[in-house]
Amino acid sequence: MNDWFKNELDAEYCVDRRRFLRIGVLAGAASLTPFSAWAGIMRDLAPERALVIYNTHTGEQIKAVYCENGSYVPEAVAEISRVLRDHRSNEICAIDARLLDLLHGISTKIEARQPLHIISGYRSPRTNAQLAARSRKVAKHSLHMQGMAVDIRVPGRDLAQLRKVAVALKGGGVGYYPKSDFVHVDVGRVRYW
Repeated sequence: MNDWFKNELDAEYCVDRRRFLRIGVLAGAASLTPFSAWAGIMRDLAPERALVIYNTHTGEQIKAVYCENGSYVPEAVAEISRVLRDHRSNEICAIDARLLDLLHGISTKIEARQPLHIISGYRSPRTNAQLAARSRKVAKHSLHMQGMAVDIRVPGRDLAQLRKVAVALKGGGVGYYPKSDFVHVDVGRVRYW
């Protein structure tokens, strides 16, 4: 892990590095829980998985192998979590490894040649409350606050096709927002809107 990230975690975000990495590993272990919806996704996953993501608000891009030989890489999960942080407050939350696997599955199925564009990753409770106060489309108990949801689009890919692929994977909730040009995906219960 680079010194900048370690210092940022220790100083600015007041997060103990070991605790943050342990949370990431635990989130990864949660992905091995035998959910019926995950049976198909887990069966199709390669033992080595990588993501290329671009945060549309911060301009940050990362390509990271977050799973090697079937084991999650805590440092890579931490780096992805940093890029998916709440861009309004700079707060970081360990992103659920099941969400990373879902994003990997989506990227693979649509044969993405561009990074997944992240419109919204983690949201702090304060940020989520502010957004919910402005729009009834924002859930007051959003899974974004638990690192279990992202809003995405993929350049060069039709948004309706992206939604179709996400629905077919049955990895959790899928929300379709064509006017705002994104698809919401989460690893909560399977539901569509």
